[in-house]
Amino acid sequence: MSRKPALVVEPLLRAEGLAKRFSLVHGLLGARGEVLPALRGVTFEIARGQTLGLVGESGSGKTTAGRIVARLVRPDSGRIFFDGTDWLALSGAVLRQRRREVQVVFQDPQNSLNPRMRAGDQIAEPLRVQRLARGRALGDRVRQLLADVGLGAETASRFPSDLSGGQRQRVAIARALATAPRLVVCDEPVSALDVSVGAQIVNLLLDLRERAGLSYLFISHDLAVVSRVADRIAVLYLGAIVEEGPAQAISSRPLHPYTFALVAAAAEPDPSAPRRGAVLLGELPSAVNPPAGCHFHPRCPIARPRCRQEAPALSEAAAGHRVSCFYPGEVG
Repeated sequence: MSRKPALVVEPLLRAEGLAKRFSLVHGLLGARGEVLPALRGVTFEIARGQTLGLVGESGSGKTTAGRIVARLVRPDSGRIFFDGTDWLALSGAVLRQRRREVQVVFQDPQNSLNPRMRAGDQIAEPLRVQRLARGRALGDRVRQLLADVGLGAETASRFPSDLSGGQRQRVAIARALATAPRLVVCDEPVSALDVSVGAQIVNLLLDLRERAGLSYLFISHDLAVVSRVADRIAVLYLGAIVEEGPAQAISSRPLHPYTFALVAAAAEPDPSAPRRGAVLLGELPSAVNPPAGCHFHPRCPIARPRCRQEAPALSEAAAGHRVSCFYPGEVG
């Protein structure tokens, strides 16, 4: 009996070889100096209805990757396919219409919300721009969005300064959901909040994903938070992915020494649980002039002469688990 061919499900989004360099400006006259490579050929996928976590220290390139996905920044090279469409090739009216499918929740709602606009008007704005609702239907939709994020209808008449940090972030999430997006880029959405409020926002995002079938690109420096949210995790270091795989495998069995250091630094919810020793040495080197060979070798506790001379390729160490290291798993 012949077997039926396996059904191949295309990812909602696939980024291929994303590279981005920024020219640094020096002095009062704005003279251009060094070139900063923010991304170095980054490739990743986001499945439908799932979350990819991008994690790394400040300067790793994770926010740049998110802004490229959201079409806020153009890459120097690379391609993105969104639901089978060449996402970076869209322009004009077509791009304006398709933008509703990819929205962003920024890090600090204090800065991402307009202080002079009432919360309800800010949620209604994308509905007006995209001509998705007007009149009574517009007001009904705003009230429903507020309810979806756990806020009362009275919030619509309040200004951001009248709201707490958690309430402001809920308004920002409601605004991002207004156009019924399929993918939401969450750029450090809880880092500006205290721990308890941040946990509530994480729970809200998880609930919304289940109810609305959303996909997330969740960006954070905190591996503990990312592990709660993500189905898969990609670890960035100096603009390149050094490890990528299932969230459970990354958080419990990291293969790259850098990932192991991030796991060791993550908050342990059980105070009685044994702590892994921190292995991250020194400071993040300059991305303008990165170390030769493996960029991580000056901070790596298992670095050997080969690491100083050669750059390891990102290769599959287990099914669906890739790592860029000559000696994966040795630290653990």
